[in-house]
Amino acid sequence: MIMWELTTGCKPFVNTEHDINLISQIIVGKRPEITYDTPECFANLMKSCWDSDPFKRPSIRKIRETVDDWYKKRNKTERLFIEAEERRSILTRSGQLCPQFIEKHPGAIYTSRSLNSFISQLLNRPQHDKWDSSDWDV
Repeated sequence: MIMWELTTGCKPFVNTEHDINLISQIIVGKRPEITYDTPECFANLMKSCWDSDPFKRPSIRKIRETVDDWYKKRNKTERLFIEAEERRSILTRSGQLCPQFIEKHPGAIYTSRSLNSFISQLLNRPQHDKWDSSDWDV
């Protein structure tokens, strides 16, 4: 999520209530939309970090190797990152960066809190309710 915040300048799910439904949606694969101006190599690493299977996510060693590889190929990758940053800068100045996230949902909470009650609610749901994402925009 930190990578996503770096590319958008916004907090994830800011216009969504942070409740049991969001937790359920994340479990079944909901992720923030990656913006079009995100360099492909950065987007690919971000998506691999978001893999729903924790064993398929890259280790810190693999992340470091990937970033080192970007550095070694910096003639190519540096241009991609500079162009993306220039686009973000223009969008920020014009107020167009993440306009859909300007309105913060009152239930979007960005401070540490216990999720025990949410997890208990989730575990107490009937099995078919836990994983049914047909009503969600996933």
